[in-house]
Parts: sequence; structure tokens; C-alpha cells
Amino acid sequence: MSNAPSQQGKLYGVGLGPGDPELMTVAAVKAIASADVIAYHCARHGRSIARSIAAEHIREEQIEERLMYPLTVETTDHPGGYRGALDDFYAEAAATLAAHLDAGRTVAVLAEGDPMFYGSYQHMHKRLADRYETTVIPGVTSISAAAARLGQPLCEDKETLTVIPGTLPEDELSARIAAADSAVVMKLGRTFTKVRAALESSGRLDDARYVERAFMDGERTGALADIDPASVPYFSVAVLPSRVDAEPVEEPDPARGEVVVVGTGPAGAPWLTPESRGALANADDLVGYTTYIARVPERPGQVRHGSDNKVESERAEFALDLARRGHRVAVVSGGDPGVFAMATAVLEVASEDRYSGIPVRVLPGVTAANAAAAKAGAPLGHDYATISLSDRLKPWEVIAERLRTAAAADLVLALYNPGSRSRTWQVGKARELLLELRLPDTPVVLARDVGGPEESVRVIRLADLDPEVVDMRTLLIVGSSQTQAVVRADGRTVTWTPRRYPDF
Repeated sequence: MSNAPSQQGKLYGVGLGPGDPELMTVAAVKAIASADVIAYHCARHGRSIARSIAAEHIREEQIEERLMYPLTVETTDHPGGYRGALDDFYAEAAATLAAHLDAGRTVAVLAEGDPMFYGSYQHMHKRLADRYETTVIPGVTSISAAAARLGQPLCEDKETLTVIPGTLPEDELSARIAAADSAVVMKLGRTFTKVRAALESSGRLDDARYVERAFMDGERTGALADIDPASVPYFSVAVLPSRVDAEPVEEPDPARGEVVVVGTGPAGAPWLTPESRGALANADDLVGYTTYIARVPERPGQVRHGSDNKVESERAEFALDLARRGHRVAVVSGGDPGVFAMATAVLEVASEDRYSGIPVRVLPGVTAANAAAAKAGAPLGHDYATISLSDRLKPWEVIAERLRTAAAADLVLALYNPGSRSRTWQVGKARELLLELRLPDTPVVLARDVGGPEESVRVIRLADLDPEVVDMRTLLIVGSSQTQAVVRADGRTVTWTPRRYPDF
């Protein structure tokens, strides 16, 4: 006769909340009370924060399993290094729990905060949940606890929350912080100095708050900039709260004024770099062509100054005047601000003596040429020239000569501003000129509204280029003698220009 249990035990992942036993849920208390085995992770010293939170609900007759880490921050001689040692530990811990479950015992694995949020329980869950009946009981996270202790909202309205581990490299931290509306940086301790530097370089240090051991003994909160790095434990977080209803700067300080020229890429949010996102979010004022400003999400307290696309110098002067009064100004430009866009206008005005002391930065963006090329394949894979066909700021004779010279040099051509309602003949003239130097079958990428709702990217022959289908939202890429256009199995034509020249 077999003494084997008639059924397997049940596994619970029990979230205990941030530290105060009173913040445990009723479900958590019930799960602990019903368990035969209480399991918890701990360091080599054997003490467990999770157990201390649940202590009053643990009975003497319950079996306790200490899942003791082989190491925390110490070195290891494991052949797989730190990660290998942990993987072996998690496998052994899961096997220990599986033995209890196979014997028909109910197992409750205790987890600080929420079991599925940076918790050790996750590793047990991944190894056991597909084999045993499992229930995960959520808990109050350290993020929610920190916000409650600060008494400041994390997110409002359309804001997003970014959760970032402090163990990332500093440049990655800076990029993610700069792009965030609200953020929480976890796992401080030894990473604090790096996190502080990332907050400072992304312009968010003054906004950052610090919370240590929320709802636990030794709790501490304050401005992160005032915290001594040597005093920071692992159980602490950096918080960038909601900006809605943030205290405005009552008296602009001329020393903080600056102008940042930001490239939004060809069509908005998906094309923005993290650095550009941060500059747009941190600006007091946005200045730019109304169409480009409309791409930027509205933020509380931020003033938007839209204008016509033909007043670049006036726009630059207006932005610099705001900065001189202490405003942080983002001049919003499409594509890359240094390619037929606002950076030149701003720098030209900023070179005047009256503005010489105002900091000006230019942040790159994805250019229209790069965006169109990527959609078509890789037509800019070799040397190329970028030329604007607009004769509003330079005579057509200059444009024509540059087209001839670039074509004679066998460069791929990226042609900006090919046509508009008031300019309809330049594309035809350019085609005639180029056909004197290029074969009729030369591939031409006809890219319109790249990244936008009316995106259209076609590859045609130079001889078939019709000026009537070209407008200001179109960019042309004219191939060199080496540029290839191939129809693939899916019917799509892709282009590329080889990096190696024939016989070389």
C-alpha cells in the first residue's frame, strides 16, 4: 500500500508590501495561515526582511525553509561567474520547494513588495508554476510606498511612468531619465553616485526625490541632491514625481537661460532621440513652426510659441530673448536641425554680440534623407550629396551647377525641397539636367510623408520622374551609376548602393 500523497501541494507567491506588516493584504495573511511550509530568501547571515514582516502570522508548527543565497555582492569562483552561481542556487531552491509540493504540502514563498516586481519569487515561479497549482498574491510595491511617503503624485493625465534599475550603465540611465515624464530609479546603494550623475546630466537632479526604507524602521526622505552617497542602502529609490502642478519658477534666473535646437525627426514621437525628448520635456518654452510644435506632447506649465515657417530669423531672435530673461527654450525643428533647418538661423543670430553669452546647444535628429533611405533600403550606402532644390534662398544657377558637379562625380543625390505650390518647375529641370549625366534606368526613390499617415515610398526610373507628383513633403534620392534596385519575393523593390566600386 502506497503512502504517497493523493495530490500535489499548492504554491503561493505572497507579496508582503513595503515593510509595514499593516500593509499586508488580507489575502496574504490567509495564504500564510493556510501554508504548511513558509519559504523565504535570505543572505548568508540568515536574517530575512520578508520573514520579519510576516513574523506575527507564522506558527511554530509550520515548516520554515530558508533559501539562502550563496553570495550577494561577494566574489565567486563559480565557473559561470555571478550569474552561474545564482542560476544554480535558484535551481536548488526550486527543487527544495518542489519536494514539499510533491509531498502534498502547501508552500507560501514570502516576497517583499510585489512578488512579480524585481522579486526573488519570480525565479521560483518560472521554475515551478507550470508544474504545480500556483497563486500569486500581489503586494504594495516600493514605488507606491515611496510616492505615498513623499505625498506627491507619480503620474497624472497623459504622463507615463518609467521604472529604471540603477544597475544600468550611466549613459543608458541618462538617456532613459531624460526621456521620462515621471520615473523611479530602483536598486540604489552602490549605484547611487552613478544615478545622481545621470540625473544631473539629464537636467533632472533638482526634481529628484529620495526615499529610503519606506514604511520600515530607519525611513528617510528628502531632496536627492542633498543625500550623502555613503549613507545610501540598497532599499532606497530615486523618484521623479509628476510634473503636473509642479511649482513654477517665480523669478526666471538669467543664469539658467539657454536655447536648445531640437530635431524631431521626419514625423514625431517614434523618431525622437531620448536626448531630444528630455530637452523638450525640460523646456519652459517651445518655439517653432506651428506644424512641428504640434508634434510635441503638451506639458503643464510649458508655453508654446508657434509661428509661420518663413520667419526663421525672427523666431531665433525671439527664442534668444526668452533665454536672456532666464527661460529654458527649445526651438523645435523637423528632421535634423542642422540640415536645411533651424540650427543655422539660431546660431547666426546667436553670434551677434547681444546674445554672445547665451548657451546654445543643437541636438541631432533623424534626417529626411536618412529616413527615406531606410524605408527604401540603403541607397545612401556610398558617397552622396545633399542638395536643396528651393531657389528661395539661393539662385537656380547655383543649384544647377551643384547638381551637374555632384552628378559628374557619380554621387548619389538626396534632393530636399523639390517642389511646392509656388515652385513646380525645378523637378523637371533637375530631371533634364541629370539625364544628361545618368542613364534613364537610374533608380530614384520617391519618398513622401515618411513616418506620417500618408507615407508613400516608391522606386522609379529617372526617366519616369513626374514633377506633378512631387511636393514639399517629398524627398528624392537619385542613385549613382552603381545603385541597384531589386524586386524581392514579396513584391517590394529595395535599393542599395554598394560600398565597393568596380575593379577596386
